[in-house]
Amino acid sequence: MDSVKIDTLQGQSLLMKPLVSPQLVAKDSAKVAKYLKALDTYNSNPMNADFIIWLGRRMAYLGDYQKAIGIFTEGIAKFPDDARMYRHRGHRYITTRQLDLAITDLETSSALIKGKPDRMEPDGMPNALNIPVSSLHTNVYYHLGLAYYLKADWQNALTNFENCLQASTNDDMRVASLHWLYMILQRLDRADEANALLEPITFEMNIIENKAYHMLLLYYKGDLLDNDLDANTSGGSKEAVHYGIAHWHQYNDQLETAVAMYKYLMANGNWAGFGYIAAEAELSRL
Repeated sequence: MDSVKIDTLQGQSLLMKPLVSPQLVAKDSAKVAKYLKALDTYNSNPMNADFIIWLGRRMAYLGDYQKAIGIFTEGIAKFPDDARMYRHRGHRYITTRQLDLAITDLETSSALIKGKPDRMEPDGMPNALNIPVSSLHTNVYYHLGLAYYLKADWQNALTNFENCLQASTNDDMRVASLHWLYMILQRLDRADEANALLEPITFEMNIIENKAYHMLLLYYKGDLLDNDLDANTSGGSKEAVHYGIAHWHQYNDQLETAVAMYKYLMANGNWAGFGYIAAEAELSRL
């Protein structure tokens, strides 16, 4: 592990707290090996766009998001018309709370993909079936919608998650889009439209990866209890579930409960998770 060190300080949260990644330890050896393989591949041909992207992605999986941003910046300099570079850098600008820069990158990516055929994106951390569920287009619109959501720009968030839903070709991406669309419409006081989105949500949907979003939609529909959600989630999805339940309390006029849940998430969650960042954004505005 001595051959790879990351910078632990990654930026500042929306609550003005340091964002600190843990230094790599023995249990990270598999991730480090994949990063070193990506580095060797990149060094074999630094002008290959795919090699740059994978080097940046592997660096981000180690927790050094700022170095990953630097790698994608190199990629943009070499391939200024490759939408993927802006999409991945925009993602990591979100992680490091640089939301305006994220929006700029993701809007650029959105313009570059307009009118072009979509393609599935390979997973760096595959799901249980090793079947990628997201595409370049859905990832661009999803992350752009999220960046606007975090800034409480509900209308632009709505537009981009609608674009994400339209580009979705499987139930995994449909529930991911619908989850954020439901919450946005609730914040816009359009509860009837929000509830209409829940009509096609059933237990029988073919969900491979986005089980947390699927279960949250069933919770909003009244088919699951919050205890059912907590019992069936693990890893990064816990932040999404915890935020979804807390946010439900917020737009149902139970602000005290919501704030308590947001604060619990700040104390116990992974700061890189989207649910964590969303809870952080809520607290920063309250």
